[in-house]
Amino acid sequence: MIPLSVIDAFTDEAFGGNPAAVCRLDRWPSGGWLQLVGREMNLSETAFLVPRGGTEYELRWFTPRVEVALCGHATLASAHFLWSNGTAADEVLTFHTRKSGPLSACRLASGEIELDFPAKPAASAAAPPGLLEALGTGAAALARNEFDYLVELAADADVRQLAPDFTALARVECRGVIVTAKSADPRFDFVSRFFAPGAGINEDPVTGSAHCCLSEYWGEKLGKAEMTGFQASERGGVVRVRRAAGRVKLIGRAVTVTTGHLAAEPK
Repeated sequence: MIPLSVIDAFTDEAFGGNPAAVCRLDRWPSGGWLQLVGREMNLSETAFLVPRGGTEYELRWFTPRVEVALCGHATLASAHFLWSNGTAADEVLTFHTRKSGPLSACRLASGEIELDFPAKPAASAAAPPGLLEALGTGAAALARNEFDYLVELAADADVRQLAPDFTALARVECRGVIVTAKSADPRFDFVSRFFAPGAGINEDPVTGSAHCCLSEYWGEKLGKAEMTGFQASERGGVVRVRRAAGRVKLIGRAVTVTTGHLAAEPK
């Protein structure tokens, strides 16, 4: 039997934030089997862990449709999984990933989890064909990094009220689209939403990897090194960010919702 939990990340309440399944394996099975589990869980990401020794683990992430190169909320969920079930006692964990290098997680005195991720700044770009039409909006500014397009809108309310055409948005060649604006709520510096229909996720509830871009974008615009973002999805979630010389600290909480075992045998 293979340990598996569903954990809500970037929230301190069950059924908020972004749910991720976390599965601990003894060895790597085929990529096809991992993808089948990701499809079966049908969450925005399923994380798979294989111990490397001590507090080091290999980590991979799958949406219901594809393997992804970087995922923040499922990494936060993975750290919470290891600490909450007693698998890891140390305060610092290291995750080795295939395309994003080593990522670390530590527990703060506040009870929050801090992830150390690579910054993913975006450069100004022209809108690709169909992007703004699929979003149903104009853009105050537009940029792109290696993963996603970032579209800044004029107001907080514009982000919250957006209703994209997901079929059309899936035709845009990118991992996903970050839509953002300066926050109208003084508790937050910026708001965002994240759409990735091409990867099988129409709207992701809370996207850590998008904040690796948002931290740089809003950090430059606002002249800040530390900020708090609110992802205005239906579930909603809060991500604190701290810029650190080409890296980004993503800070949040997690709550275990379900624990159990995966009965299917790895292949």
